[in-house]
Amino acid sequence: MSKFKAVVFSMRLRTLPLSLAGVVLGLILALRQHAATPGLIVWLLLTTVCLQILSNLSNELGDYLRGTDGSQREGPQYSLAQGTLDVKDFKRLIAVFAGLCCLFGAAMVWASFGTFLAWQPALLLLLGAAAIWAAMHYTLGKNPYGYCGLGDIFVFLFFGLVSVMGAYFVVAHTLDSPLLLLPASAIGCFSVGVLNVNNIRDMESDAEHRVTIPLKIGSRKAKIYQTSLIVTAWICILAFTLASYTSGWNFLYLATLPLYALHLNMVWKRDGKNLDPALPLLVITTFVFALLAGIGYLM
Repeated sequence: MSKFKAVVFSMRLRTLPLSLAGVVLGLILALRQHAATPGLIVWLLLTTVCLQILSNLSNELGDYLRGTDGSQREGPQYSLAQGTLDVKDFKRLIAVFAGLCCLFGAAMVWASFGTFLAWQPALLLLLGAAAIWAAMHYTLGKNPYGYCGLGDIFVFLFFGLVSVMGAYFVVAHTLDSPLLLLPASAIGCFSVGVLNVNNIRDMESDAEHRVTIPLKIGSRKAKIYQTSLIVTAWICILAFTLASYTSGWNFLYLATLPLYALHLNMVWKRDGKNLDPALPLLVITTFVFALLAGIGYLM
């Protein structure tokens, strides 16, 4: 594998739909009543993509340095473990994408507010700094939160609440209703579900290196937890729809329900590496869900 292909492989581009799901939903919900320039939308999406790639690169480096990505790993072997790229290569890549996050994030804030000298843009810049820190410290650093059982909380916070409500705020400059917590929580629960399935799959290889929810409660209870995450997400989005109903199109996202049922069926019937197909299914389904949930309010 060439170095270029190795870099692209380690970016884990298949994870991008999940990171974009919350942003797309928040953006579309904001566009119901507020206007956004094409430039603002582009900067918002670029910032999101770079944050996800930064997270993926940082996670691979952190796992490699701690010995988690060994030959016993159930998931795919990445570039560092294969020897195609070295630690210096990854440190350079991480620095590049951290810089791009700062650049695109600042451009997004400027495109939205036209200034950095007000409390709203200042708040967004601080939130962006926190997002960069969280992206890098899931497995990197002296005490990475992903190694002490806190990954679920951070994923719910940044992939759910911050993603949906942050994107809405960038466009609307306000949070019109506390009801926005419901779709944000739905995306957060689905996102935690992706992490949870990943952790169920990797229980054997993770046991010596990190603490995860599945390792704390066992495989069967982790699958019950997975079911509760999916069900809770659906309760949240249904409650939001009923509370903000405008037309039957608001329920457009119901088209994805069979795919979530299929995902749970796979989770309950499979273990270890056989769980791999359940991950992209949940990622893509969540992106489609977010797209349909937003579009349903524009119809």
